Amino acid sequence: MTAPTITEASTSQFARINAGELDLLIHYNDCGQGDETVVMLHGSGPGASGWANFNRNIEPLVAAGFRVILMDCPGWSKSDSIVCDGSRSDLNAIVLKGLLDALGIEKAHILGNSMGGHSAVAFALRYPQRVGKLVLMGGGTGGASLFTPMPTEGIKRLQGLYREPTIENLKAMMEIFVFDTGDLTEELFQARLDNMLARRDHLENFVKSLQANPKQFPDFSPRLGEINAETLVIWGRQDRFVPMDTGLRLVAGLPNSELHVFNRCGHWAQWEHADKFNRMVLDFLTH
Repeated sequence: MTAPTITEASTSQFARINAGELDLLIHYNDCGQGDETVVMLHGSGPGASGWANFNRNIEPLVAAGFRVILMDCPGWSKSDSIVCDGSRSDLNAIVLKGLLDALGIEKAHILGNSMGGHSAVAFALRYPQRVGKLVLMGGGTGGASLFTPMPTEGIKRLQGLYREPTIENLKAMMEIFVFDTGDLTEELFQARLDNMLARRDHLENFVKSLQANPKQFPDFSPRLGEINAETLVIWGRQDRFVPMDTGLRLVAGLPNSELHVFNRCGHWAQWEHADKFNRMVLDFLTH
């Protein structure tokens, strides 16, 4: 008997999160069953979602016996929209804690890409007892690069796409998002554009959030030493969104961390090098 195919539609769920002044309907995908849970947190690109970011990484974890939760952060995909005038990293951490509470999950491994990496670190600082292991790709802390002008080329194109969501601006962002653009098809571009335009409130509120607070993702560098969770930091050598020296700062600050750098890789390591990435993550989580 073959296992049922995991699809976005078959795993789609919603939860109402109430925390302080927050009252948000949050979308998530719930995949597989197991005693241990892996939460995947996506990046901040227009039209992003948990499923779009991690669809190449779910099945190996489920097959290994993990329950996999993909949370769509507030302001993305099918989750409620919001204007954030403070720390987006901490907002996402608070919402994730609410989701884990709603699902009765006491502790989870957290895997975060870009914004998701920042949010994973914020969660580990706020709720250390709720964290198993951390996997951070292309994110984890804010702050200036020592070597790359800020904001980076990629972040400028991302913010431009939020302000003018056109197919031309989407292609301009995606052409530097990954190292090898050969897998970026017209169908992928159109699907991403359709997803963006389906929720113009998300686009507009992200721009309003930047106007209210240009630094949505704080620099956690001074507090990284507080995190004792084992951490795997993964970076793309050619990341043009978040420079690689950010990964070096993470490893310098996190006492139980290690770093893997993929060559010929941009900002989307889990997608660009999915097979090896999946093997590395499984080995890290199970040993």
